[in-house]
Parts: sequence; structure tokens; C-alpha cells
Amino acid sequence: MNFVDEGAAIAPGIIALRRVLHQNPELGLDLPKTQSIVLDELSGLPLEITIGRELTSIVGVLRGEHPGPTVLLRGDMDALPVVEKTDLAYASTNGSMHACGHDLHTAGLVGAARLLSNHRGELHGNVLFMFQPGEEGLGGAGRMIKEGLLQAGGEKPVAAYAVHVWSQAAKGLFMTRPGTIMAGSNQLHIVVRGKGGHGSAPHTTVDPVPVVAELVLALQTYATRKVNVFDPVVITVTQLAAGMALNVIPDTATLGASVRTLSDATWDQLARELPLLAQGIASAYGCTVDVDFSKQYPVTVNDVDSTAGATSELAKLFGAERSLPLENPLMGSEDFSLVLKEVPGTFIMLGARPDDVGEDGPSNHSSEVRFDDAVLGDQAAALAQLAASKLTAAAR
Repeated sequence: MNFVDEGAAIAPGIIALRRVLHQNPELGLDLPKTQSIVLDELSGLPLEITIGRELTSIVGVLRGEHPGPTVLLRGDMDALPVVEKTDLAYASTNGSMHACGHDLHTAGLVGAARLLSNHRGELHGNVLFMFQPGEEGLGGAGRMIKEGLLQAGGEKPVAAYAVHVWSQAAKGLFMTRPGTIMAGSNQLHIVVRGKGGHGSAPHTTVDPVPVVAELVLALQTYATRKVNVFDPVVITVTQLAAGMALNVIPDTATLGASVRTLSDATWDQLARELPLLAQGIASAYGCTVDVDFSKQYPVTVNDVDSTAGATSELAKLFGAERSLPLENPLMGSEDFSLVLKEVPGTFIMLGARPDDVGEDGPSNHSSEVRFDDAVLGDQAAALAQLAASKLTAAAR
């Protein structure tokens, strides 16, 4: 099986597919047009297809002609509520954008399905293709698991792999690491309750606005003074709201923040201490607070053995210079973490920076980000190789 050459051969078709998807982005869990396009692309392949009941997911099972275990490959399909500003010929015009490269993930997984279908007679086991909506904050992976994703092949997969494009990394580099590779995503919401009144007489009120202002600074100080520097957190306040009129002190003020953590121990610490921090500051001003600190996605943790095997396979396929270790975890988050809590596997980053963009170019989620879809042939080949080699090793 020479997946590199075969990936290059199918690349024009999956690049065309990616550009169709890019022009037609959809948000969240309901992606009817995307689902229809992908189903059309999969038609004719020897796959057992199941579509989601409560979300527009697609699960395809390719059964090899020899007995063996099941390996899962994932591609997410949803876009972001970002107005595109790239001037690409195939740019979206509907107010949403594939600003995180999920169009490439979907097209790459279709490519892997084509490659592996061509080698069905050589496969010792099954490959489960997971086309997922709702990665951007809605936990689509968890919903697919609840709908039976991991049993679709008849038995729980022995390994799971996903490749994610990275706009600021050099084109064609595959990067991963054992253990924690991406942060957990958590949400902090604080409501400060005081007593409103006239803006000209703050001494007759209990003003919640200064409390929220002080909390913004206190959270940053907390992150650098109370948390172990070798197990860091990122606390980013993204929402502040208070009042409707300039001359009215409101009864309440609110704060919302994204909190990224790299371990369960740090999350437990924050869950204990952030409410106490907010309560202490509010109490000093005579206010009360409601604090809600909740998990969105857990930490993404790569299995050590699976990652060693994946790194070795990618090096053999593309050369050691293109299969590199990530020195540190990334502070972004992924709901593939929910799959990796159930199945040992590996999450891999793939550089897709265009040649005319520098390292400081637009990042994933930017309205100006561009990804070089010339990587798609190799992306499909990598996914196919990881699945096939794992099945072969398990059959020995």
C-alpha cells in the first residue's frame, strides 16, 4: 500500500470537495447541506452508513476482508460564526466561515475512506469513519458517542486518530506529542449583585460595576500567582455587561471568561478557589455574587503507545523531518478529547500555512485565515496509513 502516491492521485478531487465545503459553511449540530455533500462523496464506496438521529452526523464502517479489530478516524464538519475576509475565489458569503479548517478535515477523511476502500482486501479488521458536527463548543463527539458511535463497527475501537490543520505551522509538517496535547476548555460566569440607583449619587447605592472591573484584574493575577507555572492556566475575560443607561447604576453586572486548563488537578483547584476569590472581592464592596464554573471539553490526552506508533508511521511515510514532536501542549481545546477518554489514540496537528503567509500570519479562527489545501493528499494518506498499520499490527 503506497498511500502517499495514491493520496497524490486523489488530491485534485478532494481539493475540489474542500472548496465546495468552504463556500457552503454551516454551524453547530445541524449541517444538512454538508451532510448531503459528504454522503454523495461516499456513495459507491463499500461502507455501511449510519446518520445521526439528533444531529447530522455520518458514521461509515469499512469492513476489511480479514477479521480483526476496529480503528476510528475522525473529521469534524462544522464552521464558525465568522464573516470571511480572505478574498478567495471560493470564499463563503453566508456570514459563516470554515475558519478552523474543518472543511479540510472533512475532505481529508473522505479521501482516507477512498484510499482504504481500494485496499479493503488487505485490511485485517474494520475502519470507522466519524464525520462529526458540533465540534465548535457543542460537544458533537459526545453526542455521537451517546448515539452508539463506538459500537458501530460491532466492537469498541482499539485506536482513534484525528488530524487537525494549523494555519501558522509550515505546510506538510505533522506534529504531535504523548500525553496532554490540548487544554481543557472551561467556562466562568459571574453575576455581581448590588443595589442600583442614580449615577450622581453612588454613595446611596451598592455599585456592582467596580467589582466586575476589579475581578478582571484579579483573575489575571490569580492565574500568575496562585497556579503552578508548570501546569499553567489561561483565563481570558471575553464578556462584560452592566447597565443600560449612562446615568443609572445597575443592580447587577456580569462577567464571562474562557478558562483553559492542562490537568484535572488544576481544574479542581480553580473550581474551589475562583468562587472564593469572587466572593471575597464582592464582599469588600458590599455585593454578593453567583459563580458558575463549568467544564466544556476535557483535556485532550494522547495515549503514549499509540502516539509513539503514529509518529513512527508518519516518519516512515513522509520522512523524519516531517514528523516532529510538539514541545508543549496547545492551549486550544478539542472535543476529540471525549473520544480519547474512551479509546486510546492520537490527535495530530498538520501544518497548512500557505507559501505567501509568514509565521505570524492569521491564526485559526481568524476572519482572514487561509489554509493551503495542497496538504490534503498527504492528510488522507496519513489517516489511511495510521488505520491500516494499526490493524496490521493488531492482527499479528
